[in-house]
Amino acid sequence: MRAVTVLGLEGSANKVGAGLVRDGQVLSNPRFLPGQTARHHRGCVLAVLREALQEAGLEPADVDCVAYTKGPGMGAPLVTVAVVARTLAQLWNKPLLGVNHCVGHIEMGRLITGAQNPTVLYVSGGNTQVIAYSEHRYRIFGETIDIAVGNCLDRFARVLKISNDPSPGYNIEQMAKKGQKLVELPYTVKGMDVSFSGILSHIEEVAHKMLASGECTPEDLCFSLQETLFAMLVEITERAMAHCGSQEALIVGGVGCNMRLQEMMRIMCAERGAKLFATDERFCIDNGAMIAQAGWEMFRTGQVTQLEDSWITQRYRTDEVEVTWRD
Repeated sequence: MRAVTVLGLEGSANKVGAGLVRDGQVLSNPRFLPGQTARHHRGCVLAVLREALQEAGLEPADVDCVAYTKGPGMGAPLVTVAVVARTLAQLWNKPLLGVNHCVGHIEMGRLITGAQNPTVLYVSGGNTQVIAYSEHRYRIFGETIDIAVGNCLDRFARVLKISNDPSPGYNIEQMAKKGQKLVELPYTVKGMDVSFSGILSHIEEVAHKMLASGECTPEDLCFSLQETLFAMLVEITERAMAHCGSQEALIVGGVGCNMRLQEMMRIMCAERGAKLFATDERFCIDNGAMIAQAGWEMFRTGQVTQLEDSWITQRYRTDEVEVTWRD
């Protein structure tokens, strides 16, 4: 059977990426970080597309399908990338595929790590979900009922005036390594769901008072916030694994790069006799190759998005996708 090559375009939030995947091999995966998001994507998407083709050593004729992020995400960036994908599909006379961003993360994680049927902890700036596959759907076992864990960390970084370079979450992670005092914070697990807004409000309220009085350091607050948030995530992931009888856990999404989260998850898995799978920032952070990989899985099972159906959906839930490529 001839190898299938899929171009993936990702632009659901503050990064734009293009990736090429051929039968389970990532051929290229460049991405750019923005200034102002939608304007940035319009200015950079063709350059990153050109770079992806050059890096892979391919021409448009070598591409079998064009995949793009249908959602979830921010409206203006999603529309920008969808327009480019539609245009390329028509110019190159190629099939088009609208991909769920969350499913893209899962399929890239499965590809890179080799995880077969993991319980997935999906953690990013815009999403927090615990997911497991069952009967041709990625079922959501638990999720945040308000803000995402990455959003919580980013907003706390602004409270402490922590730099955005290279990212607020990364800088909080480095500061947390130096923290020595655990400040008690609200711990909000509601069944299989979690809530982060109350924790954020509380730590915003007490941070300046505690720092001014010398009760703790900024590093202590970063350490305490990370430990609390991640303990909540580990708890609901373990509960989902117990429910499913799962012996594999997979972390995906931008916050999945955090080494402390990986460590806590690894300890939990070891205690259960299970195995943890995780990737580094090349594949955790939003990228085009993950959209190409999910698109490849969809395309090889006969899925195609008609041009008239190639809209975007800002609230496109993980469990809305029919997973035709898994038994």
